[in-house]
Amino acid sequence: KDSTMETLADKGNGQYAYIDSAAEAHKVLVREAGSTLVTVAKDVKLQVEWNPKQVATYRLIGYENRVLADRDFNDDKKDAGDLGAGHTVTALYEVELAARQPTQNPEIDPLRYQADRALTPAADNPELLTVKVRYKRPDAHDSALLSEVAIDRGLRIDESSADFRWSAAVAGFGMLLRGSEARGDATLGAMRSLARTAVGSDRHGDRREFLQLMEQAAQLGIGG
Repeated sequence: KDSTMETLADKGNGQYAYIDSAAEAHKVLVREAGSTLVTVAKDVKLQVEWNPKQVATYRLIGYENRVLADRDFNDDKKDAGDLGAGHTVTALYEVELAARQPTQNPEIDPLRYQADRALTPAADNPELLTVKVRYKRPDAHDSALLSEVAIDRGLRIDESSADFRWSAAVAGFGMLLRGSEARGDATLGAMRSLARTAVGSDRHGDRREFLQLMEQAAQLGIGG
């Protein structure tokens, strides 16, 4: 049962996997074992602040059971996830840029006693967001902080990296399988086409295997 396995892994600062073939066993127990056995950062937390001058709305895709309260980010007593050697984590957001939103919703009258929230001078620049990462070294009790800003460079999806396109295709496929209300106008065909552009060298064949799963879903009529 996935929920039980996830709870056990979380409590033990580990990972869990479903193994249904020799290839999957090799992937989990040989190729990826180091990321579980060797911890390079513990209690890793991620916090994103969006610039309201640039971003009208945003939504985190997945991680519903991983969300922390804002005040918990600086609290070193709050337990969080660990990162192992060679381990990577991807967080995807769906974003609506402010430039594509009307300045005033015609269906709603303007407020008499309130205006837009007061913004700091830092909002008057092209920054989309500031991302902060807080973590502890394996032998430390106090956390360290990393901070970076991101700017919209106006790239089209076909100009993005292969890893980004792959992540977007996987997330879109997941929403289609779940029948998510947030899937918008995504289709299985579009996600398959996007994934095909991002296979790359695929040294171990993981991405080609995922494409086969998408093909099987299409044959079964799953995901629309």
